[in-house]
Amino acid sequence: MIAPEGWPFVLISLCAAAAAGALGWLPLAVAFTACCAFCLFFFRDPRRACALAADIACSPADGKVIACGAAPEGTAPDGLPIRVSVFMSVFSVHVNRAPINATLVDYRYNPGRTLAAYSDKASLVNEQNLSLWEGPAGRIGLKQIAGVIARRIVFDHEPGAAVRRGDRIGLIRFGSRVDVFLPADAEVLVGVGDRVRAGSSPLARLGAA
Repeated sequence: MIAPEGWPFVLISLCAAAAAGALGWLPLAVAFTACCAFCLFFFRDPRRACALAADIACSPADGKVIACGAAPEGTAPDGLPIRVSVFMSVFSVHVNRAPINATLVDYRYNPGRTLAAYSDKASLVNEQNLSLWEGPAGRIGLKQIAGVIARRIVFDHEPGAAVRRGDRIGLIRFGSRVDVFLPADAEVLVGVGDRVRAGSSPLARLGAA
């Protein structure tokens, strides 16, 4: 399955490969074919199922945990002082998913710079959004942060929208990161260096204290 945002890239590169081939420009045709294959790979959207306990927040992103603990000053929403950061390389699935059953209560978008997404400073200055979600398990914040290669954050919902854990909430193109903000009583279930999958890997237990 391919995310809808990927089809323009796939079709453009496929048409370019066909045109280059018809004109006899073999190296260019091969390059565009490789680009098409990469886009198919990058925008893949595999089905995910979450069978975790109701109080467990799953990861919103595929990738590697690069930070875990108290959020740096000025980065966290009020009442959500714990941060877990998941970095998505260009080889990761880039579709983001809801970590809990919840309603979107606030959403803010800020354009910004293009520092590498794994840089801690990117959480303050890069193009990003912040969504706040509330549900039976508690309250959680998500920050989608664009990376250095392309600045494009896709977010699918408006305030008031309800989601189930594992539902798609958006996508970030070409190298990016998601910061998850948790309440102080949450029990973080991952550590730096862990690999996680959106919609299926446990990230934290809410209301654990």
